[in-house]
Amino acid sequence: MNNFLSLISGKKPVLVDFYATWCGPCKMMSPIIADVKAKIGDKATIIKIDVDQNRELRLQYGIRSIPTLMIFKEGQLLWRDVGVHQSDELVALLERFV
Repeated sequence: MNNFLSLISGKKPVLVDFYATWCGPCKMMSPIIADVKAKIGDKATIIKIDVDQNRELRLQYGIRSIPTLMIFKEGQLLWRDVGVHQSDELVALLERFV
């Protein structure tokens, strides 16, 4: 938990993908997230959080549907949405917050 807070508190935007291994749409997001990481490089940080293994975070952030994607910067939640998103959309969002 403390590690998560330190990750989202940095100067770079952080895209957080809340997922579960059994979730079909989450599996669809995996290559999209990899593509975003390749396109955005070190301008942003991307982390994946398994909701089944991180119950405390799931409850704290009110994760009821997955995949839930969030963008944080300096500890502030800047964007949140549920479902599958395209790579170019996520890259454009991250670029706005760099």
